[in-house]
Amino acid sequence: MLAPMSGSAPRFSFSFRPKLLECLHGYSRGRLVTDMLAGLLVGIVALPLAIGFGIASGTSPGAGIYTAIIGGFLVSALGGSRVQIGGPAGAFVGLVYLIIARYGLPDLLICTAMAGVFLFVLGAARLGSLIKFIPHPVTTGFTCGIAITIILTQIKDILGLKLDPVPAEFLAKVPALVRTMPTLSWPTLLTGLGAIGLMAIWPSAWARRVPGSIVAVILGTLAVWWLKLPVDTIGSRFGDNGFPHGLPAFKLLEFDWKHLGDLIGPALAITVLGAIESLLSAVVSDGMIDDRHDSNQELMAQGIANFTVPFFGGIPVTGVIARTAANVRSGATSPVAGLTHALTLLVIVLLAAPVAKFIPLTVLGAVLIVVAVKMGEWDEFLLLGRQTKSDAAVFLVTFGLTTCFDLAVAVKYGLILAAALFIKRIADTTQVFAHDEAASKSQGHEPVADLPPGVLVYRVFGALLFGAADKLDSVMRRAGADTRVVILHLAAVTALDATALNALETLHEKLKRHGRHLVLSGPHTQPYFVMEKAGFLERVGEENVAADLVAAVARARELVAVKKPTTRAPL
Repeated sequence: MLAPMSGSAPRFSFSFRPKLLECLHGYSRGRLVTDMLAGLLVGIVALPLAIGFGIASGTSPGAGIYTAIIGGFLVSALGGSRVQIGGPAGAFVGLVYLIIARYGLPDLLICTAMAGVFLFVLGAARLGSLIKFIPHPVTTGFTCGIAITIILTQIKDILGLKLDPVPAEFLAKVPALVRTMPTLSWPTLLTGLGAIGLMAIWPSAWARRVPGSIVAVILGTLAVWWLKLPVDTIGSRFGDNGFPHGLPAFKLLEFDWKHLGDLIGPALAITVLGAIESLLSAVVSDGMIDDRHDSNQELMAQGIANFTVPFFGGIPVTGVIARTAANVRSGATSPVAGLTHALTLLVIVLLAAPVAKFIPLTVLGAVLIVVAVKMGEWDEFLLLGRQTKSDAAVFLVTFGLTTCFDLAVAVKYGLILAAALFIKRIADTTQVFAHDEAASKSQGHEPVADLPPGVLVYRVFGALLFGAADKLDSVMRRAGADTRVVILHLAAVTALDATALNALETLHEKLKRHGRHLVLSGPHTQPYFVMEKAGFLERVGEENVAADLVAAVARARELVAVKKPTTRAPL
């Protein structure tokens, strides 16, 4: 009889310790100056992106700006990364636009607040490490699909098309854009192309101090104002109040309990995407600064930020890779840089609002298109031929669903497909061999010597989960009339679930019904405790659970020595 391993059940412990507290120990004046300069630069970089993402999401420039200020401040102050920058992200553009089109802006704010609660609970429950279980083809499919979505949302503004409103769904948006092509504005298109060209040729060495996007916005604004070009601007689209002039006002959320359940799906989509984007950004920054972030603390900070910003008219917050990378390249050493980035945006709002209304929308569209092109994992399409068919299928399905439908659908079915393929792979690696087959196919395993007549030995390799439980059927099929004892050698079984346990129960009952016996050999800890908790070991009999194959064969000899049953019908 195997002895169960002793141990105590893990206890849940809540921990809330922002990275900022750790970084302030031994903080020097030199680091403060470095962090403030980095935050100042990132704040300038973030300005056109915050405005552009607010507009592209179907809200307003103010929504994007306030999200970057409030959300960015909270993420830096409470997060688990030293250099993470939070704010509105291109990943949310299509999802936010679709939620507004279907449910309206008030319900988007509710979805964002709900996502904040979900994110905080994930972090508090210490589930931040689950991000590593999101398959790579799923994340790259999301990323490429989101990039295409961002580009499509900017086609109207960069071409100056007369299309209002722009359909939210891909299948309706593309025909609508094509139909309105005759309304193309050449001044608008040339201004946008000029901005793209400037950002493309802007030297990377200069970009570390003066981002090309900022130069494009300034020069594009001056050109439109000086030449009096007929190009839409923030002021012409949103009026004098389109750009925020001061601090945001707190406003309670409005919601109807009757259809609150309809918003759970969109809220979960924001949660999943926010967690993926934030933790991937944190992982990337870890590699750049040789540090290790606290994923659970980061999720709790993201949750607090997403719960807070809707009360000030903001949109979903997440950690953003491009601005975080810019923060690192600028020399940031602590979350103080992120706090400075948020305060820089606040100062710009307070001082530069009268000028911001002249910013051309086509230039902002050009900035977002460049961001989308850079964020897309386009190499994945070139590598499809080298990948397994299942990985390629997951990538293409996720990409197609993200592009053609919405992110909520893509999150749901992309993960379902990836999980199904994962289960299939696990099932394919699980093997059940008779001992003679094992001798030739599994080198390094001890042979079965002096096996008594009427005893079958089966070696099981891999995880016995519900996708592979049917492989035990081979044991039943080969247990013929002369079979007296079946030995299952489980030393190489790493995991056992309820479905596989039920298959073992069926095998045991069928053998017992015909006067035959089941002997278990060398089960590992997890399978052992699963069988013990279910009472299966007691039903098999303690004497029929052996520590190794030698002991199992010895037990089989004892059982064979007993008088044979009169019933000799095959199973």
